[in-house]
Amino acid sequence: VQLQASGGGLVQAGGSLRLSCAASGRTFSSYTMGWFRQAPGKEREFVSASYWSASRTYYADAVKGRFTISRDNAKNTVYLQMNSLRSEDTAVYYCAAEVGSYFTADALRKANLYVYWGQGTQVTVSS
Repeated sequence: VQLQASGGGLVQAGGSLRLSCAASGRTFSSYTMGWFRQAPGKEREFVSASYWSASRTYYADAVKGRFTISRDNAKNTVYLQMNSLRSEDTAVYYCAAEVGSYFTADALRKANLYVYWGQGTQVTVSS
């Protein structure tokens, strides 16, 4: 599976961006998809995750209510809509994938669950 993230950029605080992650490979709908981010000098942290059906989604407390994960299995693409952006959201954002849909909520939040990773897209929020 290859993942290609896009949609990052420079935005003012309070603005919005939508990240996309296009996946190549078979049976995209069977993958659990996640978004992580890494700011300079910090560890990679969980942002959001979605099971294949998108009926169950998970968010880090820092982004809950502002970010929305969605997916289009027909297009093999997962999205991260980011609203009300803050300077602390500045980071490189990575999408990640793992086969299967039966992970605990705690497991979904750990980067080492995911085998497949995209190259990252930079999000910079100016205050």
